[in-house]
Amino acid sequence: MGDVWREVLSVQPEPERWIVIATAVLALASVVLNPPWRVARNVVTIAHEGGHALVALLSGRQLTGIRLHSDTSGVTVSRGRSTGIGMILTVFSGYVAPSVIGLLGILMLMSDRITALLWLSIVVLAAMLLMIRNIYGVVSIVVTGAIVFGVSWFTPSEVQAAFAYLFTWFLLFAGVRPVFELQSQRRRSPSPHSDADQLARLTGVPGTLWVGVFLLVNISVTALGVWLLLF
Repeated sequence: MGDVWREVLSVQPEPERWIVIATAVLALASVVLNPPWRVARNVVTIAHEGGHALVALLSGRQLTGIRLHSDTSGVTVSRGRSTGIGMILTVFSGYVAPSVIGLLGILMLMSDRITALLWLSIVVLAAMLLMIRNIYGVVSIVVTGAIVFGVSWFTPSEVQAAFAYLFTWFLLFAGVRPVFELQSQRRRSPSPHSDADQLARLTGVPGTLWVGVFLLVNISVTALGVWLLLF
């Protein structure tokens, strides 16, 4: 265990520049193109619901369960006051979570903590697994965690670095598309249960404006992440 711990905390060599750029292109393609997006969006849902769950706990709410569905939707249930800043932050956090997590990952990559990033991801997934309340959610978390563990345990440092950059780029880019999907869904079939419409009820600010805030935050975070890694 001592050797494992030292490996996790050690600094790995930074990958060549072309790997950083190539993984960015692949990550962007997986967001823009529909076939890979339909599969990869499950990871976005995990990040989205994880954002709700973490902020709920930080704001003093009692987390009761998380469900992930095969249509890439999800639900996080927590108990506490139905109004107030804690509830507002909990609802707001979902759509900005993937890009913010991607940015935090970039900060770790900039310090060459590649293995630490992968193992931190495994720990977070394991913590989420304890709160999953449906079979599909369990399968999604276990498969994602197994992939990350397999890469971190069985592959050389070069492969770990490429995977870590691809994973981080994907989360950074993947925060933007769901916001457009949210607004499209709101136009086609309005629902009072969307995050934007829940925020509208909590704050009195129109849901469409909240969609704009989601988009502004994610684009800003994505631009910062791109600048940090490429410029």
